[in-house]
Amino acid sequence: MEPGTEDPPARFCLDMVDLLSSEEDKEKYYRYLYRSYVESNRNRKWCPAPGCDFAIRFESNGSYEVTCDCGYKFCWNCVEESHRPLDCETVAKWIEKNSSEAENTTWILAYTKPCPKCRRAIEKNQGCNHMTCTAPCRHEFCWICGGDWRKHCTDYGCNKFNEEGGTEDERSRLKAKKHLERYAHYYERWDSNDKSRKRALVDLHTAKTVHIELLANVQGEAQAQLKFVIEAWDQIVECRRVLKWSYAYGYYLSLNQSGKMEFFGHLQGQAESALERLHHCAEKEMSEYMSGDCRSEDFKGFRSKLAGLTLVTRNYFENLVTALENDLSEVENDGTKTGKSSEVESDGSKEKA
Repeated sequence: MEPGTEDPPARFCLDMVDLLSSEEDKEKYYRYLYRSYVESNRNRKWCPAPGCDFAIRFESNGSYEVTCDCGYKFCWNCVEESHRPLDCETVAKWIEKNSSEAENTTWILAYTKPCPKCRRAIEKNQGCNHMTCTAPCRHEFCWICGGDWRKHCTDYGCNKFNEEGGTEDERSRLKAKKHLERYAHYYERWDSNDKSRKRALVDLHTAKTVHIELLANVQGEAQAQLKFVIEAWDQIVECRRVLKWSYAYGYYLSLNQSGKMEFFGHLQGQAESALERLHHCAEKEMSEYMSGDCRSEDFKGFRSKLAGLTLVTRNYFENLVTALENDLSEVENDGTKTGKSSEVESDGSKEKA
């Protein structure tokens, strides 16, 4: 090689890794190579489910909802749990709200009162309305009206109605309490359906691994003929997820939009009632057929009932999802419907939805 020239760069190839590396180093190298490939590819992401090592390739079909081979559904856009029919921005606001300290402040406003003298927040923990602020303030006042207790005693208390609607503190406190109660209403139902969905996932797994085999043995059916049971549990899991996020939607739906609120409540109520019937049938009634307490002839009726409830529930939830994704555009604010109502088959009859 002539003076001043440099060695050409060595080309590194996978054959060299296989030839020169130990088994441990090869495993580590290929793991990092695969991770690098996934993380540098815009059409691939890691599944965010706890304990899952799968990567997913995204093929756009008009929806960001993707399902991993592990069964976990998530949103490709924000990588949160699948949240259809809510948009990513609303989901982010709801999650932040649930985890923030803002609700603690609201609770303080709703269930405590400021000392009229030093403004320190005080919680009433006894029945008497004679309050004494903590040291060093020690101001004595009435819990009901906030008046000085000494004058309160000589001026016959605070039994007279205030035509002006109370003090500014009282009005703020009532407003905060109403806000807290409204939030608690939607959060409690959001959380309850989340817990029901997680339990349904466990029941779905049990149905696949235990119940189908047991049901086939007791009822003398081929397992392939019992797929309607798995379809029912799949529908329950999906509907619990949709119902859960519909409560977050309801919380952010403006109270001034009375027409939309009424229509939303109607659609959500129909879907929820259908889901409860389906869930009860799959969970309670099916156990009787696994125990052999019911005749085989009755099992045919159960098959028809469960399959029918699955279909009806799916239709109700498809209506709910479509309506919420369109922001209830079918309804004007005054409650007037702007389009045709949809129909859902239920027990042989048609219901307006």
